[in-house]
Amino acid sequence: VQMTDMPQMVAIYNGMGGGAAGAIAAVVLLRGEYGDDLGLKFLAILGGLIGSVAFSGSIVAFAKLQGLMTGRPIQFPGQKILNVLVLVAALGLVVALLPQESPLLILVFFVVVLSFGVLMTLPIGGGDMPVAVSLFNALTGLAVGFEGFAIGNAALIVAGTVVGAAGTLLTLLMAKAMNRSLWSVLVGGFGVEQETAQIKGSIRSIDLEDAVVMLGYASRVIFVPGYGMAVAQAQHKLREVADVLESKGIRVDYAIHPVAGRMPGHMNVLLAEAGVAYEKLHDLEDINPDFPQADVAVVIGANDVVNPAAHRKGSPLYGMPILDVDKAKNAIVIKRGQGKGFAGVENELFFADNTRMLYGDAQSVLGQLVQSLKKL
Repeated sequence: VQMTDMPQMVAIYNGMGGGAAGAIAAVVLLRGEYGDDLGLKFLAILGGLIGSVAFSGSIVAFAKLQGLMTGRPIQFPGQKILNVLVLVAALGLVVALLPQESPLLILVFFVVVLSFGVLMTLPIGGGDMPVAVSLFNALTGLAVGFEGFAIGNAALIVAGTVVGAAGTLLTLLMAKAMNRSLWSVLVGGFGVEQETAQIKGSIRSIDLEDAVVMLGYASRVIFVPGYGMAVAQAQHKLREVADVLESKGIRVDYAIHPVAGRMPGHMNVLLAEAGVAYEKLHDLEDINPDFPQADVAVVIGANDVVNPAAHRKGSPLYGMPILDVDKAKNAIVIKRGQGKGFAGVENELFFADNTRMLYGDAQSVLGQLVQSLKKL
């Protein structure tokens, strides 16, 4: 599995874990093993509910990340009301199952909770999908832990509790990094284009020779990697560019947004693979004050995480912490085109006076930069 496909692999693994917990619940309920022990029976039903939601929700998340369906939020009139009604029906069936063990009722229960997992995931857009995947990971852990209690299996209890706790913490940290509540992630439809405001300025390109001169005569350069770098597998070429610049006495740093790419730590893993020293990787809070002193900020495939629209009220991105590339003296954006990011919002950085677009595949462009900088 390529690193760029890792999130959908994680999603499908989460789904399998949740599905396994749901299957355990179905078996023990159909066997009627609990009799009058409503406590264990309730835990089995609860594990089945949570696991089934994680299963069907993870399947939808996988389909969105894999491109099998649109990554944009899927919304329709009355959707939130329908979701609430399905959830209420699921909780009602939990209560109904406690005193009886009707196979038909059990079947209806699983159909309803599986449907709820699908419905709750449809309005989640690509920008929030990593948070959703992490949430389903936490739910899978909880479901496994509950089923461990239900069948008296200590290994399931321990493993499920650890995964549930870690997944919950990761979900909250990711939501905080996006400056969004978990509730807004689940119901907000983040990624729907909600604004029609005209962006001032125009997009201007730069040729390779001018980019080489701009970089070669800088005193400080900050690289901002993103999903485009991951897709092009350009981290090794980026390291080569940095090495050439540093050999000329230029200070080089890397700005890492906590949700750059498809999952937390995505950029850190790729750059570590390329041998970039850990101390050169700076998180958002540490590096943002340094952008005004940077002669050139080079964006390699990042989009939403550098969009100044996040500072403007009325933008769907408003409030999301970003890397302040727009405050650098000059910005070069290496991209194949002018496409929007996961959130589906036009990037205002591309239109800024201090920004120039260097079009092309990141690995190819960076390779050409290495050769030209060596000759400079």
